[in-house]
Amino acid sequence: MTTAELQQANFDLNALRHAVGRADSVSDSADAIDAHSHDWWPINAAWRQQGKAPYRPCAVATPNNADEVAAILTWAHKAGVPVTSWGLGSSVVGGPLAVRGGIALDTTGMDRVLSIDTENMHVTVEAGMNGGALEDQLQAQGLTMNHSPQSLYRSTVGGWLATRATGQFSSRYGGIEDLCVGFKAVLADGTKVEIGGAPRMAVGPDLRHVLIGSEGCLGVITEVTLRLFPLTEARELRTVTFPDVASGVAAMRGIMLSGLRPFLLRFYDLAEARHAMKDPAFGSPVMFLGAEGSADMAASEIAELLKVCARNGGKDIGPAGAEGWMGRRFDFSTIENVLNSHGGVAETIEVANTWSGIGGTYDALTQALKPFADEVLGHFSHAYSDGVSLYVILLGKADDPAGAEVRLKQIWETANRAALDSGAVLSHHHGTGLARNVHVREALGSSWDLYGRLKEAMDPSGILNPGKLGS
Repeated sequence: MTTAELQQANFDLNALRHAVGRADSVSDSADAIDAHSHDWWPINAAWRQQGKAPYRPCAVATPNNADEVAAILTWAHKAGVPVTSWGLGSSVVGGPLAVRGGIALDTTGMDRVLSIDTENMHVTVEAGMNGGALEDQLQAQGLTMNHSPQSLYRSTVGGWLATRATGQFSSRYGGIEDLCVGFKAVLADGTKVEIGGAPRMAVGPDLRHVLIGSEGCLGVITEVTLRLFPLTEARELRTVTFPDVASGVAAMRGIMLSGLRPFLLRFYDLAEARHAMKDPAFGSPVMFLGAEGSADMAASEIAELLKVCARNGGKDIGPAGAEGWMGRRFDFSTIENVLNSHGGVAETIEVANTWSGIGGTYDALTQALKPFADEVLGHFSHAYSDGVSLYVILLGKADDPAGAEVRLKQIWETANRAALDSGAVLSHHHGTGLARNVHVREALGSSWDLYGRLKEAMDPSGILNPGKLGS
């Protein structure tokens, strides 16, 4: 028998329901399984058009609390049944797909706001909370998380931690690892743990980082506490053109070394500038800048930001471009429209490198990927004092869905190879999932052994999201 057949044979749904203590906690209906067989990885569009679903769970468990998560994992650990966590299925790299069947553990039944602490500026929520719904609730009270991924309204708080996510304002506020105070989780054998909770501590290693970014392979996050911020009094936005990519990247580096911290800092090459500006005739690379705080602070910072840009050939053309982008920053329609067309090919690849290496990575990726798409677009965002992330976006069309599937696989193999060969990291914040899995061991190098020891110790039966993170 195959591994999948053995798992199916050993899969006693009634025993699992009994372990959870709720009859409706587990479903093997076709609708439930179908809903958990495709995420937002673009190759899924080609699969859907062909009527394919290569990775299907045997059943879907929807716990309502951490005790039920513990019951599910205790049972699965003893039975040797794989468990793959599922939030809102917004992964764009195949992260929550059940490679080896088993249980899709859907966390969206755990979606309560547990506390909003305005003295310590913390919010605590269950891990299945929709990020956009949470942000809307906070903003109604004059608060914000300042975590703003494009998928804000399509992703869960727990998913942010599992994938080490970051948001559009990270150059000022950092990634989810900077915004996370602590969390609760359930380990593979059903053990419940609580990690972190203070502003900072020096009691051993920072154990938050064992699970942050572990993509559901080391535990299931059930509750999260994040930092809060008051909504700012004022924002200033500007749009700045540059003569070429090198000058715009140099301006980004200058900004990050100057001590300035814009909440918005994004730079587009010419090909993507035309999309970002909604103007196919736009003639130069463009940067969107934003400063916030009190009115005086925002005005002062934007003036200083523009000085740095001017020293690198930047020309201020006013706020309109950046304002337009802010209004549509959660819009996926360009990529979705391509993917929904017959044989459509669209992909987004995000990597990161140092300032000295990012130019080479940009050249390597854009050149290597040109044969696979009609348009190859690039932009730089999520900047640091020592480097920056790079997005390369591809838009094109194959003859049919089968051809699109082949093309998308070629894109990923080419992109992963070009990233590694140019010294970049495989992923800045989307995670590895299936799209990058075969390269994870190479990417981690000698640290793979450390991760392997963690995996063996924390999940000896190998039930948590098998087939991911190099397994």
